[in-house]
Amino acid sequence: QVRLVESGGGLVQAGDSLRLSCAASGRTGSSDVWGWFRQAPGKERQFVAIASLRTSDKDYADSVKGRFTITISGDNGKNTMWLQMNNLKPEDTGVYYCAASEWWVRGPEWFGIWGQGTQVTVSS
Repeated sequence: QVRLVESGGGLVQAGDSLRLSCAASGRTGSSDVWGWFRQAPGKERQFVAIASLRTSDKDYADSVKGRFTITISGDNGKNTMWLQMNNLKPEDTGVYYCAASEWWVRGPEWFGIWGQGTQVTVSS
């Protein structure tokens, strides 16, 4: 079964930048919409951004628009995705997950392939 693996999380101060990466252990087949979600303690998993492997389409949550950039690359079936996070704020703190779906949607319930998550902590 294909798995996604995230990396790049850490502890930073407000205003700093981080770059998260997500790589697949194999081909994700028809799941060509990749996205980032985050979950803060005691809160539901929240949409951050999605991108299409087949088109240049991208979508961002309003809370990160203008600060975060999602990029995705599919070379020889080994896909990699990044999330460049600039001007980080304490409210960006959470576990960040990458995921893949067949659908162009924001709801995490539509994503069937997930990574294990990477912690991002932003101190004020």
